[in-house]
Amino acid sequence: MGTGRAIRTNDGRCAVAYAAPMPPGALLTDLYELNMAASYLRRGMRQEATFSLFVRDLPPNRGFLVAAGLEPCLEFLETFGFLEEDLDYLERELSFPRDVVDAFAGLRFQGDVWAVPEGRIVHAGEPLLELTAPIAVAQLVEPYLLNQVTFQTTIASKAARCAIAAAGRDVVDFSLRRTQGLDAAMNVARVSSIVGFTATSNVEAARRFGLRVTGTMAHSYIESFDSEAEAFRTFARDFPGRTTFLVDTYDTLNGVRTAIEVIRELGLRDNLGIRLDSGDLDALSRESRAVLDRAGLTGARIVASGGLDEFEVDRLVRAGAPMGAAGPGRRRAAL
Repeated sequence: MGTGRAIRTNDGRCAVAYAAPMPPGALLTDLYELNMAASYLRRGMRQEATFSLFVRDLPPNRGFLVAAGLEPCLEFLETFGFLEEDLDYLERELSFPRDVVDAFAGLRFQGDVWAVPEGRIVHAGEPLLELTAPIAVAQLVEPYLLNQVTFQTTIASKAARCAIAAAGRDVVDFSLRRTQGLDAAMNVARVSSIVGFTATSNVEAARRFGLRVTGTMAHSYIESFDSEAEAFRTFARDFPGRTTFLVDTYDTLNGVRTAIEVIRELGLRDNLGIRLDSGDLDALSRESRAVLDRAGLTGARIVASGGLDEFEVDRLVRAGAPMGAAGPGRRRAAL
């Protein structure tokens, strides 16, 4: 999240200039939480309250959840407090009385948190996180905790089902371009690694969380050259140690044969593979495997991507599709 201000250019167009991201603050709450906290504080109600975060019911075709989101919750609680500009806003724009604003100023999180470790399986009715703190503070932090645990648990559960469906094959997070916001993209990469994803395409997430990063090329790269062979040849020369060819831009099986020609021409040996991103992945993976094997490239790996979720991965695995890795992307967020 970042702060921004509107600016107007010389030609009258409007733009927004963004400042550096701010850490989550105490105003990341709902107004009704502030209203209740104000009432508590004005009446000296500082007794402790316990809030339990749990899922009431699971969909009929979902047997478990994977707990996630605890880490950002703990970071938020450690730094919880109102900044001076937060307090000014509450008084000036929301008309909270001065005595309430002064009471807000002194609030910090002082309490206990019990939680299921991230990556642990949980079921309906089982608390994922339980917090005990003075009632005003417990009330104010509720939305942030719900937001983080709900979203990240949803994503972790989806990712776990993809990893289970892959039955030992590598699963890679390809979701950055499709995720609902950049914060979500970072969370997806992090929690996916917790449940068994072997890599991510998200370079910043890899740097921040110490993950393995992976990636190949896009169809636009292939189309930027005069021929598919020239695109493959150029990429392989630039990245000879990690060459996976995207073969389905024009004709998939012809793309596989073109990749084989380039591999032979350049004498490539290590970390070779092809990626299938469209079409009938089951049939194409079988046909591609046969072409690669006949060329003596039995070690070349087939990576499947393109609209994959746990159901499609499971279908491919059960059918015996010879893919070595799967890259779920745009269908990752739906529970």
